[in-house]
Amino acid sequence: PAPRPAAAATPADGAPAKPMTRMEARRAAKAAKDSPAVVISRGIGELFITLGVLMLLFVTYQLWWTNVRADQIAGRETHKIQDNWAKGGGKPEAFEPGQGFAILHIPKLDVVTPIAEGISKEKVLDRGMVGHYSEEPLRTAMPSDKQGNFALAGHRNTHGEPFRYVNRLRPGDPIVVETQEAYYTYEMTSVLPQTSPSNVSVIGPVPPQSGFTKPGRYITLTTCTPEFTSTYRLIVWGKMVDERPRSKGKPDVLVD
Repeated sequence: PAPRPAAAATPADGAPAKPMTRMEARRAAKAAKDSPAVVISRGIGELFITLGVLMLLFVTYQLWWTNVRADQIAGRETHKIQDNWAKGGGKPEAFEPGQGFAILHIPKLDVVTPIAEGISKEKVLDRGMVGHYSEEPLRTAMPSDKQGNFALAGHRNTHGEPFRYVNRLRPGDPIVVETQEAYYTYEMTSVLPQTSPSNVSVIGPVPPQSGFTKPGRYITLTTCTPEFTSTYRLIVWGKMVDERPRSKGKPDVLVD
């Protein structure tokens, strides 16, 4: 039989590899580089991650931190109002825009929040307070007036969101306004689930869609709807059923 050919000589294991020429090194380095498509896709991915982190921080700020800050500010304003009453500070002829002058209680919703003059976002609403429509042409009555509609605005979401759950109120539920002189108790009577922000008739002396047919002593709560939007307004109406001097103590609905 014919002899088998001898095996080709190979470098022993561990023997140093033959060094590459300069041209071979350039080709190897070029092949190792990422293609433009890979570089672009990596950059886009990093951009989306950055945007995602920024969006998460923004949502956290809006939904959590604005509430924390607003609750702190509103709490301080409530104590300031109460301290002023305790010191016997006289009632001014008119309240300054942004000045707290009363406290709103909605027992069913565990809401206790200061009421300030005006509906400025910066000075009132974004500080966790509810605002009294007090400027022309939207000026409304005060609780002490013998006739009229005491209209309030408040955030439904973020910045303390005092009116978040006003849609849960039902006819007969109490709403109490505490002032330096008295407690004014209203009973919720009706709701308008959605209306245009331009429908200012809802805070009129006798709102057409409220069910009220003649002048009286009413309260109106206004807020945005649907939640997390400002497209429409949600309206809640009530009528006064009791006026109690502070000297007689809290009304029964506020007594634990």
